[in-house]
This record gives sequence, C-alpha cells and structure tokens, in this order.
Amino acid sequence: MTQTTHSTQSREAAATTLVIGGKGKTGSRVAERLTAQGRPVRVGSRSSQTPFDWNRPDTWSAALEDVDRVYVTYYPDLAFPGAADQVGAFARAAVAAGARRLVLLSGRGEESARRAEENLKASGADWTVVRAAWFHQNFDESFFLEPVLAGEIALPTADAVEPFVDADDIADVVVAALTDDRHIGRTYELTGPRLLSFQDVAAELSKATGRTITYVAVSDASYRAVLREHGLPEDFADLFALILDGRNAHLDHGVEEVLGRKPRDFADFARRAAATGIWNA
Repeated sequence: MTQTTHSTQSREAAATTLVIGGKGKTGSRVAERLTAQGRPVRVGSRSSQTPFDWNRPDTWSAALEDVDRVYVTYYPDLAFPGAADQVGAFARAAVAAGARRLVLLSGRGEESARRAEENLKASGADWTVVRAAWFHQNFDESFFLEPVLAGEIALPTADAVEPFVDADDIADVVVAALTDDRHIGRTYELTGPRLLSFQDVAAELSKATGRTITYVAVSDASYRAVLREHGLPEDFADLFALILDGRNAHLDHGVEEVLGRKPRDFADFARRAAATGIWNA
C-alpha cells in the first residue's frame, strides 16, 4: 500500500461526520457504527451539544464546522411542504462549508421526495441516495408502539402490503455509503425480504409477544381525527397513500447489493424486540 493511500485513509478516518437526527431510529445506529469504527461523529439535533434545527438555518454553520461528510435525514418527512427547499439550501451550505460527501435518507415511492433528492444532487456534493421502505422499528421505537401495547393497530391501509425494512440494515448501508467511494452517485432502494400486510404484521407481533394483537382497518377521515387528537400533523395520513396505491408493493435488492447479504426479516426483528420487554403490556 502506498504512502498516498495510507494518507488518504488516515484523513478519511479523522474526518468528522455530521449525523442529522443522530438520536433517531437510523441516525443513532449510524452514529454508533461510525464511532465503533473510530470515526469522529457530531450528532445534529435540537438538543445536541451543537444544536441543529431544520427550521433555524442559523444553526447550520456551527453544526457543519470541520465536517467532511453528512448523513441527511429530514423530520418529519421529505414529503412534507417545504422539505425539498430546506434540503437544497442545507446541501449548498454543507458543500460551501467543505462537506463533500452527503448521504440522504429518502422515501421509497415518494414522488414529492424526489425534488429534495434533486436539490441535494444539484449542490455539487458527492451524493448517495438511500430510499427506504417503512421501518420495522416503527413498531417498537415510534408511532406504532402505543397501538401494539394496546393490542390493536388501527390504520387506513386495508389489505395493502409493504416490504418493511430493518433500521439496522439501513444504518449498515448508510455507513457503507459514507465511507466507501464506490457508492458515490448511486441510488439504493432498500426493502425487507418479503411483502407484509398490516394483518401479517399483527400476526407476527402476536406470535413474538404471546399476546393477541389485531389489525383494524379504519377510514382516512377517522385516522386524521386521531392524529389531530394527539397533536400530530394530518399530513402523516398522506403517507399511507403510498401503500394503498400499490406503488411500493414489490421488493428491491439494495441491501444485498451494498452489503452482500440478505436483509433482515420482520419475524426476526419481532423476536428480538419482544425479548427486550418493550411490548410487555
């Protein structure tokens, strides 16, 4: 190995990675993996030591100081109004600050997220786009946890299917994209190994927990009322349209393409999560 190669690898290992949403489902896992590799990480969130807030561009420059690469996640979702413009503005700021490598977490089948992808690419960054299906961890770390504990998952999805993907697989792919030049300029579609309806999900959760967990189909209007009641944006209901119209009812092979292995199955996730006691009612 040449001295130049050694020097390049040393610089890359010393480069700081900004992980936006570094306390979230995928961000926390990406931060943990990079730290385990000995790579410096800065967590970007409103409550982190160096605060980052999508709605406060004045926080971006401090978060980007001495950063070489960024994992870009947007909350609540790239499909929400204004997201694409904010992502584009941030990407330009990142490149101007010296962060050349940007890896964007995008939504599979979300046409409204494509503009955010294009805005990021237009910044001149060395980019990778990771389009993910719905996460397994939505059922133990996010908005479906409470319904699982209650034993009833009520959603406006009818019998539509989704190829749920594990957040650990997403994190493994993102870390590869952040650290390996072979992924520059690539878009990867990440899914799990099979299609599941929410009835199937409820059955797997019942099997893993030893409890009866049911799925109940509700109307879009009813679900929007529940969102309002809990103080959540009604736009969340629009995301279910991506399942209902069948656009995502197929498998892709991004996990295997990047990692050389099959993606994790929902049943395996359910057994692991159940063993932690998170679903003990």
